[in-house]
Amino acid sequence: QVETLYPRPGWVELDPEVLWSQFISVIKEAVQAAGLHMRQIAGLGISTQRGTFITWHKRTGKPFHNFISWQDLRSAELVNSWNKSLLLKVIHVIFTVLHFLTGNDRYLAPSFLTFSTHQTSLKLSWVFKNVHEAEEAAKKNSCCFGTVDTWLLYRLTKGSVYATDFSNASSTGIFEPFTKCWNPTLCNLLSIPMSIYPPVKDTSFNFGSTDSEIFGVPIPIMAVVADQQSAMFGECCFHPGDVKLTMGTGGFWNVNTGEHLFASQRSLYPLIGWKIGEEVVYLTEGSISDIGTAIKWAQDIELFTNVDETAEMAQSIADSRGVCFIPGLQVSGDAPYLCASFTGLKPSTNRNHLVRAILESVAFRNKLLYDIILKKVHIPLRTVRADGGVSNNSFVMQMTSDLINKKIEKPANVDMSSLGAAFLAGLASGFWTDKEQLKKLRQIEAVFEPQKDSEEYRPAMDAWLQAMKHSPHW
Repeated sequence: QVETLYPRPGWVELDPEVLWSQFISVIKEAVQAAGLHMRQIAGLGISTQRGTFITWHKRTGKPFHNFISWQDLRSAELVNSWNKSLLLKVIHVIFTVLHFLTGNDRYLAPSFLTFSTHQTSLKLSWVFKNVHEAEEAAKKNSCCFGTVDTWLLYRLTKGSVYATDFSNASSTGIFEPFTKCWNPTLCNLLSIPMSIYPPVKDTSFNFGSTDSEIFGVPIPIMAVVADQQSAMFGECCFHPGDVKLTMGTGGFWNVNTGEHLFASQRSLYPLIGWKIGEEVVYLTEGSISDIGTAIKWAQDIELFTNVDETAEMAQSIADSRGVCFIPGLQVSGDAPYLCASFTGLKPSTNRNHLVRAILESVAFRNKLLYDIILKKVHIPLRTVRADGGVSNNSFVMQMTSDLINKKIEKPANVDMSSLGAAFLAGLASGFWTDKEQLKKLRQIEAVFEPQKDSEEYRPAMDAWLQAMKHSPHW
C-alpha cells in the first residue's frame, strides 16, 4: 500500500518513486515467498489502479509532478462548470442529431458526455494550465502521459517501452471506446496536446522484457490490465450478461456486454474490458464511492477493533433503530462537496447501530446501482460474482443478495485483480491455451442466496433515501 499524499485540501497524490520501489519490493517478496527464483518466472502481468496518472519528460524520464489520484478533486470546479456549460449542451444536441441521422453508435457516447472528478480528462487539462514544465515540454513534443501501468512499463524497461493497453486507456475518459483511439475532439476542447499519449496495445500481449538489472534476469511482460477489468477476467466473467461486483475502497459493478458497447447512461460508463487478438470485449460499469474508506474510518475511530467483527455486530441487532449513514468521506464526481454524516442518532444509539448503518449503506447503494443496470442494460444478467475485501463481510453480502433478489458467489481468493493479470499473462505466454482452462481453476468459497423479501428492508431503505436526499442541503 503506497502512502497517499494530501498536499492541499482535495488534492490526492502518490509519490512516483515510492510507488516504483514498493512495486519492485512486492514482486521480489512474492517470488521469494513462493520459494521460486526470478529465472523461473515465465512472464509478468501488471494490474494497476485506473485513472491515476503522471506526466514526465520523454528524454530524461523526470516526472513533472506526483501521480494525481483518481480520487483527486482539484478539477471539481472545472467539472462543474463544464457540465453546466452551454457548449456541452450544444455538443449533446449535435451528436444526438448525428446519431439519429446516421444510426452510427460512435456518435452515442458524445451525446451523453458528462465530466467527473474520477476521470483523467479535466485533471490532465488542469496540468497543462498549471504545470509550466509540462506545458513547455508538450510544445516541444517531449511530454509523456501515462496511467500507473504506463509508468511502470517505462521504468521496468528503462524507457525502451512506452505503451498502455485498451482497458487502461478506455478508463481515462479521453480514449474513445467506439473508435478505439485517443479522442482528438475532446483534447481540442480541453486544450490537451495529442502528442502526449502512448500507443495502445492488446491487454494480453508481449510488451517486451524487464531490464535485466532490475531482477537479475529479463522477465517478459505479458499482460497489462486495469484493476476492475482484471478482476472481471479473474472472475472468469467471459460471457455477455456476466456480472462482477468488486467492493474495496470503492464499489464497482461491471457487466460483460460482449461485442456491444453501451453508450454512457445515467451512472453507467462504457469500457473496453480487454482486447486479445481480434477479440474485443466491452463492459458497462457503475461505481460507488466510500465503501472500504468508510469502514476503515470507523475502525480508525475505534467503533470496532477488527473488521471481521463488523458483520457480527450488525447481525446482533434487529435494525439500526433509525440511524442512517450518509457516505461522502471519498466524494463522488456528482457531488464533490458532499460530506459524510449520520442521521437519527439517539441516547440509546450504540456502536452496533453505527456499524450496521455503515454496512446497510453499502447494500442500499448496491441495490440502487443494480436497479439502474437492470433498467439500462438490455442483456439477461447471470449470477453476480463478488470480490474485494468487503466481500468478506457476510452481512453486506447477504443483505445485497436479498435486496437484488439474486445469487452472489464469493471466490476463495478475493484479490481478483492480481489473478486476472496472471490469467492474461499466462494466456499470452502459452501457459494456458484458452479461457475454458481458466474456468476450471475457479474456486467458490461461499454462495449467498436471497433469504428475505426485499420489501422487508423497505422502511429502512426509504429512511436512508430521505436522509440522502436532504444531506446535500445541510
